[in-house]
Amino acid sequence: MRSMGLLLAAMLPAALALLAPRVGRADQEIYVTQIPVGYRDWKLISVAHEAGDLNDIRAILGNDVAVRAFREGKLPFPDGAVIARISWAFVPSEQNNKVFGREQSWVAGPPPPWYLQFMVKDSKKYAATGGWGYAQFDKDGKPAPSAKMSTCYPCHAPFKSLDFIFTKYAP
Repeated sequence: MRSMGLLLAAMLPAALALLAPRVGRADQEIYVTQIPVGYRDWKLISVAHEAGDLNDIRAILGNDVAVRAFREGKLPFPDGAVIARISWAFVPSEQNNKVFGREQSWVAGPPPPWYLQFMVKDSKKYAATGGWGYAQFDKDGKPAPSAKMSTCYPCHAPFKSLDFIFTKYAP
């Protein structure tokens, strides 16, 4: 009986290692491949304009868990938080500018090729990428190739102290 107990004690660390999250392993899932249902009904967190090569305007939305965390200033974000970014080309409004008599009004134009992005917080599932899974979809709802997705976490890494989030809440 004692030898059985010793055998189990010896096997326990190996069994736990097999069940532990696969932190940092290349085969760990780090990308989100499904568009969250109902994201267009989420609350607005902020808007942003990206100049330069992107030249787009973005709406940053959050599910209830994300919005609550933003409002409470809660870091790290709790598991279950999901943040969406929808973008459109940033274009001048000819119609508005005719009324104003000069170019001063810009609006959301057509969506760029990769217009929809998500961050999904699951600290175990996405442990290799700071607890966040990343997603990017084109206008037809197709996910970006993994080569494109591999750029998400390195871009967010400088914001580790803010739980990898660029956006500031704009109440």
